[in-house]
Amino acid sequence: MKNGFFRGHGLGNDYIVMDPKELTFKLSPKNIKAVCDRNWGLGSDGILALVPSKKADFGLRIFNPDGSEAEKSGNGLRIFARYLHATGRTKKKLFTVDTKGGKVTIALHVDRHGDAAAATVEMGTATFKPDALPCSLDVPELIQQPIEAAGTPLFFTGVSVGNPHCVVFKPAGRSWSREELLTLGPALENHMLFPRRTNVQLAVPTGPKEIFILIWERGAGETQASGSSSCAAASAAVRLGLVKSPVTVKMPGGTLNIEIDRDFSLTMKGPVAEVARGTLSPSFVRTLR
Repeated sequence: MKNGFFRGHGLGNDYIVMDPKELTFKLSPKNIKAVCDRNWGLGSDGILALVPSKKADFGLRIFNPDGSEAEKSGNGLRIFARYLHATGRTKKKLFTVDTKGGKVTIALHVDRHGDAAAATVEMGTATFKPDALPCSLDVPELIQQPIEAAGTPLFFTGVSVGNPHCVVFKPAGRSWSREELLTLGPALENHMLFPRRTNVQLAVPTGPKEIFILIWERGAGETQASGSSSCAAASAAVRLGLVKSPVTVKMPGGTLNIEIDRDFSLTMKGPVAEVARGTLSPSFVRTLR
């Protein structure tokens, strides 16, 4: 479909899926920002682009609404999987997707209506090594390292799950406010310790196998839910001995289930929804050239 799009969300974290071969414009940073603008464009937390791959069944590039490129997105992968199934690009229920953050395996869960209503994604392996994020601290692992953000002294655990994450915990029984997220999120994202910026999770353990997180995504800002953030925060909580696997991760947008093996390989399961399919208007496309 010429200049067509598929719109979906994972727990309120919404993406637009496009096939660049069907577009009459390039997915440049300027055009990505225009399409993702919630007032002047379609509005979205990002764009998922179907691309060829020699390493997997499908290739995926993930773009943030500020035009930058992300290595991996758990919610984005579930939306992309539903798109592939819904548009007939695959009839398989188990397939691989190559991302900038590594190859993943996805299993679709098809409901009685024939919709891929949920997906399980093997998200790779979490690592706490500074070079993986990257982070400029010279330590073996980024476990409860001191940091100051917006004038507030904190301790963070750095995790890479194919993309970088900075996880900050409060003790059980306490909570994070949205105001704290809006202050600390951008300060931590752009902190000098993270030369390529980072995603941020403000987390608190809420049970022996449960955490709650608020999310600030690199290049996107406050987000209702995030698959990779859930994986990172759950990994950090297990590594710190705060919870045990499998971990239920609760977010403002909903809940994801994360299994963490002894080697910190990750499996994420969660719902995914289709919202709309359509085409960009010729007049809007003319503004993208």
